[in-house]
Amino acid sequence: MPYDIARVRAAYPALAEGYLHFDGAGGSQVAAGVADAVAETMRTAVANRSTAFVPGQRAYGYVAQARAAIADLVGGVPEGVVFGPSSTALTYTVARTVGRNWRPGDEVVLSRLDHDSNVRPWAQAAEAAGATVRWAEFDRDSGELPVDQYADLITERTRLVAVTGGSNAIGTVPDVPAIAKLAHAAGALVYVDGVHAAPHAPTDLADLGADFFVTSAYKWSGPHLAAVVAAPGVWEPLRPAKLIPSPDAAPDRFEFGTPSFPLLAGVRAAVDHLAGLAELAGVADPATPADRPARLRASLTAVRTYEESIFERLLTGLAGLPAVTVYGSARHRWPTVSFRVAGQAPAETAAALGALGICVSAGDYYAYEYFQTMGLRDTGGAVRASVYHYNTADEVDRLLTELDRLSPRG
Repeated sequence: MPYDIARVRAAYPALAEGYLHFDGAGGSQVAAGVADAVAETMRTAVANRSTAFVPGQRAYGYVAQARAAIADLVGGVPEGVVFGPSSTALTYTVARTVGRNWRPGDEVVLSRLDHDSNVRPWAQAAEAAGATVRWAEFDRDSGELPVDQYADLITERTRLVAVTGGSNAIGTVPDVPAIAKLAHAAGALVYVDGVHAAPHAPTDLADLGADFFVTSAYKWSGPHLAAVVAAPGVWEPLRPAKLIPSPDAAPDRFEFGTPSFPLLAGVRAAVDHLAGLAELAGVADPATPADRPARLRASLTAVRTYEESIFERLLTGLAGLPAVTVYGSARHRWPTVSFRVAGQAPAETAAALGALGICVSAGDYYAYEYFQTMGLRDTGGAVRASVYHYNTADEVDRLLTELDRLSPRG
């Protein structure tokens, strides 16, 4: 059955404005059901959490429903879901907490392919503890992150390995399960930045071998809220700095202050929206079970197939533009590509496209180590185009046409 892109797009009110959104890697548009859930919660009597009266009981319900939704999305359990304002904030919380147990001589393995939010918190926690940072390097030509280097990088002193589930700059999908296997053999924890991975395919923490997995709802049709997921047993020995009267039990002790109940309602609605995409697009198998995890697997599998077809069209078109240089060619990648147009600063290219209603990113998009290694950061980084499940083949063709027009001749 063909993927009904018209029905999928109709679920996103913002698309009616007519912009071409190739900036999904920086944040997707919000599904209508998400906006409705947030608005409804703000119109409803909700108080801070309390068992004494109904508005307070509703607050507990919003938290529980959001935890259950995230658990279904990534293959965790609700008791292991910690919410925070962003993946960066959550990673800092975990890094400061885990790092309190590190000692001089301990080691942390980081990747130069990662977003800086999965680099700097760990590097700074290591520095505070007197621990050593060891670096995994990517291949400069392909953008691959070779697994074999980890056999040398991980030692009996390794306490944690942080690695991306997908590069937000060039889309590379590292072999996280293989890296996690090496880390666990040495007794190290594995922290996976899943921000760029979760929107594009089904996720299962057990399959990945992730001890921690962080994701941001605004990358998959939801509000600006993030979650980091771990097994309850992983959270149990960790004690963050916190207020004395705040809850001592996990996951609550890792969440600071009163949460945004409307945004938590939006998270639940966003997961439900993702779960319904296969039906919305008309590609659902009638035999698909009705439970949310199964619907999520079916929907995100359909999303991946659709996005890959659109992304291949984009890559092929970019390769046919002589003035365009594409960075990275990994065998497995999420639908994100970085490139430069000859003779143009990336910001100039992005502004010219933006004037035409085509939204792309420019700069280093916080992939600091990648662009430093490539020698591109001081010259403006690159232009990034990313595909999301509401993009169309016609939009790709329009982007390619306009890039061709912007390219220097002769």
